[in-house]
Amino acid sequence: MNIKTSIFQLPFVHPFTISKGTKTVQPTFIVELEFMGIKGYGEACAIAYYNIPVEKMAADLESKRRFIEQFIFTDPERFWHFAHHLFPDNNFLVCALDMAGWDLHGKMKRKQLHQLWNLDTNNAPLTDYTIGIDTIDKMLLKMQEKPWPIYKVKVGIENDLEMVAALRAKTDAVLRVDANAGWTVEQALQKIPLLKEMGVELIEQPLAKDNWEGMKILYEQSALPLIADEACVLESDVEKCHQHFHGINIKLTKCSGITPAKRMITQARALDMKVMIGCMNETSIGTAAIAQLAPLLDYVDMDGPLLLAEDIADGVRFDYGKIVYPEMVNGLGLTNVRF
Repeated sequence: MNIKTSIFQLPFVHPFTISKGTKTVQPTFIVELEFMGIKGYGEACAIAYYNIPVEKMAADLESKRRFIEQFIFTDPERFWHFAHHLFPDNNFLVCALDMAGWDLHGKMKRKQLHQLWNLDTNNAPLTDYTIGIDTIDKMLLKMQEKPWPIYKVKVGIENDLEMVAALRAKTDAVLRVDANAGWTVEQALQKIPLLKEMGVELIEQPLAKDNWEGMKILYEQSALPLIADEACVLESDVEKCHQHFHGINIKLTKCSGITPAKRMITQARALDMKVMIGCMNETSIGTAAIAQLAPLLDYVDMDGPLLLAEDIADGVRFDYGKIVYPEMVNGLGLTNVRF
């Protein structure tokens, strides 16, 4: 295989703030794999608190480039195992490679992945649109700029109930909240009933990722479904989250790609847990990968291209939250990739 990589620093439409901090640009690492004249694309975004910058992804890949180039591609799951053992400490890089492998596979089979998996895209849930932490006036402006059926509201600061109440007063849309581990047990127990009164649908990661004792308390008392995010990174975390959360939010970049994400979905279903796939502000490349899995999900958060001021490919589109899959395009369903 031939390999090309590229790094982009893509600006946000608005500064993007969560309880962990603010960013104005999204660094993202793009991989192109070419095999027998067919090109597949994958993506992994860098998130500062996971300490895997795009420069490390590029350096790690370069250090073992020749092994990848010598690999005889037959199927994407075999390729994931190869990449996983080649880069055991860099799930982000493995994700980009795995995604590109699946894109190749679909193009070789001349189908989009959801078609290969016999999934009905009519079953795909609507995607939410994220409102980052800001002043209340600016959060209301962001909502007015993007009329949408479901909003995910970032919380985890002192006046977050006031923020959600202000948004609720201006919309009848479904509201979800994501604390990004920003609450204590006491704060969560006080806020969850009030958020339920506001019609909030679910809460993502209320407590620190390692506060399992606290999550057990919330799980037993919460009036709203609790969805693990930071606490559910790898396949081995799904079982840990059982009976501490009502569901899991899978991030392709963190778990190392489409291949393990499919297994995590199966495992969560066996445990009778809800399943979401969330984005890490990916472009249309990473978003297209999420779309292929969307019919398997209860919830999906794939608004990355809507939050970014620039994109680097054409892929799925959205019609008021509904995923619009491209026609006559194979693999991940991408066209016009800017590389």
